[in-house]
Amino acid sequence: MKKRAKAFFIVKNDKGLHTRPATELVKCASTYRSQIHLYYKNYHVNAKSLLGILMMAANRGAKIRIEAKGEDALVAVQAILDLANRKFNMTY
Repeated sequence: MKKRAKAFFIVKNDKGLHTRPATELVKCASTYRSQIHLYYKNYHVNAKSLLGILMMAANRGAKIRIEAKGEDALVAVQAILDLANRKFNMTY
């Protein structure tokens, strides 16, 4: 049986989820085998797709839902939450 995990994070980056933080998110998500999706407004995108994440155009303060399904779903969601809390490793 595949495991499922869900969570939310708020984009803390001043410039939103632009190219550099989105790239960090994709790199993180891509290390897991689970299917990971992000939901924001009318968008439902694969967390391993840079173009998908950029299309969301999520600004600072955006509330994004993460859903993962697979053997490492819980660990994957927690890693993304940790990354979001670190502002996707961005310093300006």
